[in-house]
Amino acid sequence: MIRDRRWGALILLCAAQLMIFVDAAVVNVALSTIQRDLHISPASLSWVVNAYLLTFGGFLLLAGRAGDLFDRRRLFVAGMGLFTAASLLCAVATSPASLIAGRALQGVGGALVAAVSLTMIVTLFGEPVKRDRAMAVYSFVASGGGTLGVIFGGVLIDTLGWYAIFLINLPIGLTIIIVTPRFLGHGLPDRGQGRLDLPGAVTVTTAVMLALLGCVTASSDGWAAPTTLILLAAAAAGLTLFVHLERRAPQPLLPPRLFRSRALCLANTLAVLLRAAMFSWFYFAALYMQNILGFTPLQTGLGFLPATLIIAVCAYMIAARLVARVGVQAPIVGGAALIGVGLAAFALSPADGTYPVDVLPGMVLLGFGGGILFMPLIRTATTSTSPQDAGAASGLLNTSQQLGGALGLAVLASLAATHRSGDTSLAAIHSGYQLAFLIGAALAATAAILGLALRPQSPERRPVDVPQPASPPDRSVYESE
Repeated sequence: MIRDRRWGALILLCAAQLMIFVDAAVVNVALSTIQRDLHISPASLSWVVNAYLLTFGGFLLLAGRAGDLFDRRRLFVAGMGLFTAASLLCAVATSPASLIAGRALQGVGGALVAAVSLTMIVTLFGEPVKRDRAMAVYSFVASGGGTLGVIFGGVLIDTLGWYAIFLINLPIGLTIIIVTPRFLGHGLPDRGQGRLDLPGAVTVTTAVMLALLGCVTASSDGWAAPTTLILLAAAAAGLTLFVHLERRAPQPLLPPRLFRSRALCLANTLAVLLRAAMFSWFYFAALYMQNILGFTPLQTGLGFLPATLIIAVCAYMIAARLVARVGVQAPIVGGAALIGVGLAAFALSPADGTYPVDVLPGMVLLGFGGGILFMPLIRTATTSTSPQDAGAASGLLNTSQQLGGALGLAVLASLAATHRSGDTSLAAIHSGYQLAFLIGAALAATAAILGLALRPQSPERRPVDVPQPASPPDRSVYESE
């Protein structure tokens, strides 16, 4: 019975995560349609994506730490409720401001769901073999959710309109909320209540917002403009203040002991680089197929199908076996290298390209790279610290991924816009896309090189960094009252 409840809980948590990841990517397919309907300027268009990613990443650390201290099920339900309500706000938006506001609220709700979901998955499965199977399912959701979002988004936009990509969240979100008590108990931590580091959360969120705003401002004013420099300097000052606050906080948002794990630090660095590279793929590949090749939203979504299928097969059937045989280093390095080559292939795609010759090869390479990469990366980050910091470690990993995507997209979008110097011709726009793909490839290549610093041993035979005995599953997560 407990075993059935445990796998049922995994399905529920992954379904919630899939909803979050799909929503983060599905908007990319609808950007052109949303821009036409709501008359959004090119400079503001990226905020439809960045508003979600910014609040998502900004609240992940707070949500993850809250999962270590308070009732995880209540946080999960609260996050899902907020995300569902915000989706309705996005669906009925009639102006750029209301849509961006709805996306920001979606990010807050999504952060609560994502942070506690990964924590509960980690604590549910203490046995290495079953934990890897669970991680394989989660890694497919994390890496393949974006491409699934692009596919389903294309279908919904072509048949019902862009608002449907938000309306679809309502029945799914309500269903998840209703069935949650059946599979998830309250999951209260054993060590008692604590206090959240609100000053730290506010400081780091503000600092990241300033950094992102500086990147977006650079697309219109330039990187050397006073406004850009002031925003980036303020962001750096905010991060410095955050570090100072964390050292003095009685219960810091990020316990300093987390950073004693070399593997955890390296895994989060890789997460930043690889998410930035992958978001350049989602965002600019969708724009390339629609604006340059003339694809419809449905055709664009179907264009991502090969990558989605390959990610599904690799994440669920290959990644765990690969880690068990050769350890985490080889799939992480190899996956990052494949992503880099795939993005380089997109950078070489001509303005008069065709899908079989100029798009499909990059899709295949990125599918294999993402499919074998994210399971060992998540495995490394979540098993490199003590169980008492599982929520903080999960929140840190999610934050690294999402902020890497948000900041990477902001920087690449601004560089692409700056590169064409106000020229709105098709050739200039295409040249900006090529530059973005090339930078994304360089980020993935950097990740592959850094991945060589990981220890090659399999976590089952020798832990990546901090020795951890196999722990029993946390029954409080899935035993109902």
